[in-house]
Amino acid sequence: MVEAIDQIFVIAKHWVVGQFPAAWQSFVSVLLSIVPILMVFPLLFAVTTIVERKALGRIQNRFGPNRVGPWGLLQPVADGLKMLTKEDIIPRPADRIVHFLAPVALIVPSLLALSVIPYGRNMVPIDLDAGLLFFFAVGAGTELAVFMAGWSSRNKYSLLGAMRAIAQMVSYEIPLILAAVSVVMLVGSLSTVGIVEAQGERYGWLLKWHLFTPWGLAGFVLFMIAAAAESNRAPFDIPEGESEIIAGYLVEYSGFKFALFFLGEYLGLFAISGLAITLFLGGWHAPFSFLEWIPSYVWFFGKLSALVLLFIWLRGTLPRLRIDQLMNLAWKFMLPMSLINIVVAAVWHYTADWQFTGALICRWLLCGILFGAPYVWLGSALMGENKFAKRTYRFAD
Repeated sequence: MVEAIDQIFVIAKHWVVGQFPAAWQSFVSVLLSIVPILMVFPLLFAVTTIVERKALGRIQNRFGPNRVGPWGLLQPVADGLKMLTKEDIIPRPADRIVHFLAPVALIVPSLLALSVIPYGRNMVPIDLDAGLLFFFAVGAGTELAVFMAGWSSRNKYSLLGAMRAIAQMVSYEIPLILAAVSVVMLVGSLSTVGIVEAQGERYGWLLKWHLFTPWGLAGFVLFMIAAAAESNRAPFDIPEGESEIIAGYLVEYSGFKFALFFLGEYLGLFAISGLAITLFLGGWHAPFSFLEWIPSYVWFFGKLSALVLLFIWLRGTLPRLRIDQLMNLAWKFMLPMSLINIVVAAVWHYTADWQFTGALICRWLLCGILFGAPYVWLGSALMGENKFAKRTYRFAD
């Protein structure tokens, strides 16, 4: 019974495919893998927008949306209707074709990235041997979409915002990928399915998630920081710094095109959060063996919801960084720490055969020192560059 509930979507797909002639079955199978992505994640986007606005209202001690529908739950519908009916204004000197294609070019890589994430047992739309490599390859296309939006608008603020966004995304892609390299080293596979299966082994009643290792814990933190920057989430939302460059590369976008950019950013957030779950949080596996009766897809989307709520919490808590702080963090802290974490992962692997009493504690201490000492040194060196003058308070007479 538990197995049937866990595999209900897989069984339903096989049944539907079996109703068609053999010549059509491949096409129908592909269609049934694509349609759920196109339905579930835009719906999750709508739910996330209302949850985010209400959560930020609660954090900032103000009301969130509470007028449209019961408790304001229909606010995403109102926002969608507004975007659909709003006038689409294109600047006269703009490149109309590139201006139109930019939001489409942002959404397509996000949807392709979502296609290699395992959402449950036997529930991966595309099972590639190099799924992780495919994820990062298609994700790199978002920089092109951002540049297309900034350049085609023929607006200096748009172009400046696009250049800042590209510099940020390129800078943080490096520690993002290096944080994933440690997982590839230890698992020995670029397959997202293989990485999840490797975390299904047990330490007694506790499953072998990578998060429960020193290199996995450090890699997860580095990955999530870089993911926030890649997704333009606070405190890294500099490309849309309205106090400096209005709305960045979105200045000349309105109506449904702006909504597509908004959708693309959230789809990218879901994709990169799903990859974090796959790499470090056991994918669709339960944290404890006695909870494996809960369907695997419930675990995956529960973890995804928790990470999205974490991003919302950070947005309501942390102030925006300056551009120099952002770049210093990427190149002077994140990059070296990601490289050091690869060394820590190697040390953890080659000390696995220690059999004496307290070997696990010694391995944790050794890896903690190897990672913690550079962390303290780099952090103090980076903070030491900020020379703050003594504050002088003056009051009006």
